[in-house]
Amino acid sequence: MDTIGYYNKYASAIFEQTVEQDMEEQRKTFTEYLEEGDTILDLGCGSGRDSLAFYEQGFDVTPLDASEEMCKLAEIHTGLEVLNMAYEDMEFDEVFDGVWGNEALIHVPEDEIDSVMERVIEALCQGGILYLSFQEGDFEGIQNGRYFCQYTQEKLERLLKETGRLEIQKIWVTDGNGHDEDEHLIHVLAKKIS
Repeated sequence: MDTIGYYNKYASAIFEQTVEQDMEEQRKTFTEYLEEGDTILDLGCGSGRDSLAFYEQGFDVTPLDASEEMCKLAEIHTGLEVLNMAYEDMEFDEVFDGVWGNEALIHVPEDEIDSVMERVIEALCQGGILYLSFQEGDFEGIQNGRYFCQYTQEKLERLLKETGRLEIQKIWVTDGNGHDEDEHLIHVLAKKIS
């Protein structure tokens, strides 16, 4: 079973595990760069938790997830239409003022991350803001039935700088998302520059 298959099979359990996670602090840091009514793409929206929060704050949100079953649950939870699409199929041309990717790219293999980042950057308007978080570490491979790719802060900074189109605004580390107390997440905010 591939990673998307995993999310399809265990969608209900994943929904229950993640829908109540407190992401308020990260969302607030991200939305400080935006104005009410701005467009946000929620990459790998999962339960739709963050999409709903942004929508309730007055943003124009487009939730997107590659798992068909997660999309169904997110639509029920948010009342929003959710795009069932893989990152490599995205073809947005400067549509969004902000792209939110909370642990959205953690399953993308390192040898595919550049092309996915290219599509993410294309989706952003000039001056748009990108939020991403990754698991901190240097592991890449299958773990608990899914493919994971971790990053160190240095490696993540290098990845973003090498695009030549992003200017890092802020980078910080927090404790993980509750599953593992030793796990840390690296968060980054970057602005699209011409």
